[in-house]
Amino acid sequence: MAINVRNEGAKVNSNINVTPMVDVMLVLLIIFMVITPMLQKGQSVDLAQTTNPKAMPDADKDDAVIVAVMRDGTVFLDTEKVTPEVLTDKVRDRVQNRVNKEVFVKADARAHYKKVVEVVDDVRSAGVDQLGLLTEQRKGTGAQP
Repeated sequence: MAINVRNEGAKVNSNINVTPMVDVMLVLLIIFMVITPMLQKGQSVDLAQTTNPKAMPDADKDDAVIVAVMRDGTVFLDTEKVTPEVLTDKVRDRVQNRVNKEVFVKADARAHYKKVVEVVDDVRSAGVDQLGLLTEQRKGTGAQP
């Protein structure tokens, strides 16, 4: 009489199959690449570039008031197009009940200086305590002095 012994351990495959994990990671990468540009608050503007910009983390908050001056002189309050006559009233309405009355202005690098100054004057006349001008870090092209 013989006893049949099954050797199940010899058939076990101990390799990890990473193909499903790679598929999931690629899908997540594509999703984040599509969603990330939509997270920008307000209008898209080519900001002026400076050598040593000051970090303004409050501009990324959800309740931040951002005024954008486009290249052609149009003004946006967050995503709403406004005229200069209405800008002061709308900014005043947004900041009147806040403790920190702070507004951020982002102007296109090629916008007329006169238009940017007019927007800053309109925002300041709305009773704003702090006004921040948003810029970008200049890309290093050569040796720094």
